[in-house]
Formats: sequence, C-alpha cells, structure tokens
Amino acid sequence: MGKLLIILGIILIAFGLGWHYGLKLPSWVGRLPGDIHIERENFSFYFPLTTSILVSILLMFILFIFRTLGK
Repeated sequence: MGKLLIILGIILIAFGLGWHYGLKLPSWVGRLPGDIHIERENFSFYFPLTTSILVSILLMFILFIFRTLGK
C-alpha cells in the first residue's frame, strides 16, 4: 500500500507541475467523435463523452498493472 501511495503522489506532483507551467494537451483531446458540443446564442454545453470513456479505460489499465505488480 505504501508503494502505491508513493507512486500516486509522484503522478499527482507531475500532473500539478504540468498544469502550473501550462503544458498543453494534444489538440485531439476533447474533440473526438462522440464528444457532445452544443452552442446556441446565449448557451454553450460541452460534454466530452468519448474522451471520458478513453480516460477511464486508460486509468483502469494502469490500476490493473499496479495491482498485478503488487501481488
């Protein structure tokens, strides 16, 4: 459990540094087919459905790897 917390802490620090120093995500993130974007005159709605599913699958795979390495 301790190793997992250290690794998660390192990942969070790296993410925070990237966010702070303005590292850009690739242009296709959030613009995939299946992402919902509705724009009207005084209204804008955006829900990255496909991007959310891909991030979920990626996180599930990473956690699966950590779990199998921890055994």
